[in-house]
This record gives sequence, C-alpha cells and structure tokens, in this order.
Amino acid sequence: MRRDELLDAAEEILCDQGSTALTLAAVADRAGVSKGGLLYHFNSKEALIKAMVERLIDDFDQLMAEQPDDSYTERYLGATLAAVRSGRLRRWAVVTGASGNIYLLAPLREAMARWHREGLDEEPDRLASQVVRLACEGLWDVSSHDPDLNTEDDLRALETRLRSLLRPEAMP
Repeated sequence: MRRDELLDAAEEILCDQGSTALTLAAVADRAGVSKGGLLYHFNSKEALIKAMVERLIDDFDQLMAEQPDDSYTERYLGATLAAVRSGRLRRWAVVTGASGNIYLLAPLREAMARWHREGLDEEPDRLASQVVRLACEGLWDVSSHDPDLNTEDDLRALETRLRSLLRPEAMP
C-alpha cells in the first residue's frame, strides 16, 4: 500500500505544481516518508514516473473489465464515466510527468492506441464508436482540469446521448 501512497503523492505534486516540482525529495516529503523509504520503492524519478504510467494503464484496464456492457466502446464509455465520477483523473498528471521522455510515454501511447483501436471492426457503426471514444477523451481531459464542470445530471445526459450514438434504435 505504501507504493500507492508514494504514487499518489507524486501525482498530487504534478497536479499542484507541475513537472518541474516533481523531485524524489518532494515526493518523499509529501508522502511523509524519508527519501530512503521512497528509494526502497523507486530508485529514480524515471522509475517513479514509469510506475505512475503503469498504474494508470492498469487502473483503466481494470475499470474496462468491470463494465457490464457488451461492446468495447460501451465498456470504454462506462469506464471513462466511472473514472470521472470517482475522481480517478490521473492521466493529465501522469502525461505531464512523462512528457519529454519518449521511453516513459511509450506504454501510455501503446495503451491509448489499443483503447482506441480494439474492437472497432466488431462495432455496428465504426465511426460512431470512434466519435464516442474521442468524446470520452475530451470528457476525461476537461474533467481533469475542471472536475466540477459536470454535475451528475450532466454526466447522465452525456452518457445517454453517447450511448444513443452507439445504439440509435434504442432511443425513443
């Protein structure tokens, strides 16, 4: 559990102060551990950022797996809304931390490609599925910067509209 607390502290620093403030000493201080305690889990800043990227990918994949819907795009929509509703909006912080280092960004780029390509050929309307996935990206990014923008009613209305693009026959 301590590992997650360290990753949380790093993400908080990135969100609050930006990438230049992300140092091992700052993370240790924010998490309330010694620098040695931090180094036990992460031997470098790059290892810390790599772990943040991996956790982001694993978290979203887990949210996808928890969705009951049949189509990949519906699961993607459900996972995105679950992330937004729960405040699991780490992506912006993680990308900020990894920016400028292609090695650190590569796993996230691969995951994004997978999330946006997987199952498209099985979708009833490939283009509508792409539109919904891209709308999810916009919702996630905007929510990262302004988490109070959308009320629960707004999110329900967005979900209904986006699902209607995927299943137009189900709309009244």
